[in-house]
Amino acid sequence: MSAPELRGQSLLRYLWRQLASMRNALILLLLLGIASIPGSIFPQRTQSPLKVREYFANNPTTAAWMDRFYLFDVYGSPWFSAIYILLFISLIGCVIPRTLHYVSEIWKSRGRIEEGFAHESGNLLFHLSLIMILIGIASSSIFGMRGEAIINVGERFINTPTSYDNFAAGRFFSLKNLPPFVISVDNFDARYNTETRAPEDYTLNVSTSENVVEPLIKKVVKVNSPLTYGSTRVYLQANGYSPLVTVRDKSGAVKFEGPVPFLPQDANLTSIGAIKVPDMSPQIGFVSSLLPTAARDELLGGFSIFPELLDPQLLFSVWRGDLQMDAGVPQSVYRIDTAKMERIGLKALRIGESYNFSEGSITFNGVIPWVNLQIVKDPGKQYALIGSILAIAGLMLSLLAPRRGGRIKREGLVTES
Repeated sequence: MSAPELRGQSLLRYLWRQLASMRNALILLLLLGIASIPGSIFPQRTQSPLKVREYFANNPTTAAWMDRFYLFDVYGSPWFSAIYILLFISLIGCVIPRTLHYVSEIWKSRGRIEEGFAHESGNLLFHLSLIMILIGIASSSIFGMRGEAIINVGERFINTPTSYDNFAAGRFFSLKNLPPFVISVDNFDARYNTETRAPEDYTLNVSTSENVVEPLIKKVVKVNSPLTYGSTRVYLQANGYSPLVTVRDKSGAVKFEGPVPFLPQDANLTSIGAIKVPDMSPQIGFVSSLLPTAARDELLGGFSIFPELLDPQLLFSVWRGDLQMDAGVPQSVYRIDTAKMERIGLKALRIGESYNFSEGSITFNGVIPWVNLQIVKDPGKQYALIGSILAIAGLMLSLLAPRRGGRIKREGLVTES
């Protein structure tokens, strides 16, 4: 005898019971954990945009395919969101009826405490806390924002959307909610172990105000001690160097002058960058490397042996031609496409030295540090934290408290207790 075909409401009721079962909720929780793995392996745009740009620069074809599957934006991808929403619905469907039944049993047995209620209470608290964690994470994703900005020492950051190098806002986040703070980077000090070359301490000194018209106040920022403006926090995320250069044309007129942020490539802060001068005719570009403490090897060439500025050296090749900055195609600020350009020079400079080439000259004036600030508005963070604490408490209670004997049967649900 064949089973009757499910249609209409019967099919929907069957699908709901399957989704609202604890077994499927656990399966979805496991899938969510598995889906999070790529987010810990590959750099994410919302957390490390610099590393994502570097990945695209080093592996353009592979990175393009990976980007199609949202591997650089795992937590905002459609497939991760689908698992997340299904898990949320499943937990509500299996925990809420169970909680109502439990409260009803407590009401009926008021005045006496039955064995096993502590175990059941911990079990329900754990699952209810999971819902609270999901709500907190969803709130941060929908109503929050995250952005990053590279700021050279001596420069100022004003919290407006155009000041960000990378900005990602939740669907219901309003730009009117950006607090109008100002940060002026006064000094950055990085200390490294002389033997291991590992960082020991980062200290960022800033002058800041919560309003552009108020006087600035001196503050210190550490890696685990961010600036706070209401529910918005500013974290010190990364650091590097910006060489100071002056580029002149044949007549001696200055065509470019100032700091150019370079991208660190290793623990010794060997950095790469591009100095682009579109105002010269023909256009000039410098494919460059900065070595904070320069050394040279016959096989490796130039490299840095220590992350501090003990013996800085600027290496570059000079290219003449079309920088393709007006082509309408986004390009990395750290690299130059030299396919349609001609190399006209190659040089290494120390601070104070200059190099003359056929179209002009370049002077290496010095090096200043830059810091990468991460600005985060995370309104659901406190709920996720409270939910995590309650989940641990519920799990401990359910593991340590004795169970009730027998089984509780109720409509649509059978559980061990």
